[in-house]
Amino acid sequence: MGLFDRFKRGLSKTRERISSGFRSVLRIGQKIDEGTLNRLEDTMLSSDFGPKTTIKLIDIIRAGWKKGEIGEEQEIKDYLIKHIVQMWPEADRQISWASSGPTVIVMTGINGSGKTTSVAKLSKHLTGSGKKVILGACDTFRAAAVEQLTIWSERVGVQIVRHDQGADPGAVAYDACEAAIARSADVLLIDTAGRLHTQEHLMRELGKIQKVLQKKLPGAPHEVMLVLDATIGQNAVQQARQFSEHVDVNGIFLAKLDGSAKGGIVVGIRDELNVPVKFVGLGETPDDIEPFDPATFVEAMFAE
Repeated sequence: MGLFDRFKRGLSKTRERISSGFRSVLRIGQKIDEGTLNRLEDTMLSSDFGPKTTIKLIDIIRAGWKKGEIGEEQEIKDYLIKHIVQMWPEADRQISWASSGPTVIVMTGINGSGKTTSVAKLSKHLTGSGKKVILGACDTFRAAAVEQLTIWSERVGVQIVRHDQGADPGAVAYDACEAAIARSADVLLIDTAGRLHTQEHLMRELGKIQKVLQKKLPGAPHEVMLVLDATIGQNAVQQARQFSEHVDVNGIFLAKLDGSAKGGIVVGIRDELNVPVKFVGLGETPDDIEPFDPATFVEAMFAE
């Protein structure tokens, strides 16, 4: 199955809402007017774009209509797709590779978001790209988290640095840095404890891990990637906002892009927080990962 079909399947819920809404709103041969835009706004709100992003996209369509770039309702869909795709320049979707030494990627997110599985998928993807990856098991807070990540490391064939449950995550991060340097790793992938923004002790701990990494490897972490559950819609936008207030999130790993996903949130997060999606999880196995391709994603989201 190709990427377009995988995205199309994962976005089935969103796609059905958009396609049915657009079919009822956009009529062939009908001139655009303000009534068109009002009806379209209702459709987009029901497709998880979020109120702020919906208003912005409607304003883009209105401006195109006023400038004469579009005139009939059936032209709106392609016009909208073109402008949404432009929200993700290719450079923004790349990993920020270190100029020397290992590139450090910190993975964070709430429990239940699919974070640990996403760490395994990213490990497999990077290994398949020829990178030597070491995992740092810094989620020492949750019961069995270290064991779970160890099992994943064995499945995907990467080394892991771990301490016992309850150990200081900063100490694990320090040892993982030393191991990555000593073993000439290309990537150090740090798994952190799942946390909510209200858990101040865990948010402070995340800051401590970052300081340890910065001290041991200047410039680290090069990526702070937030794992978000694609099925929770606008709540994911709120999570991204809250994490961005505590740490410098510069990428999203969108997990659980299955039939129940609410794909409009991808647009909302980019628009409201200026944080790009970099990877997408499309299933349960380590191979179910794809770099985010906005053109294919948006085409699939609007497909009939």
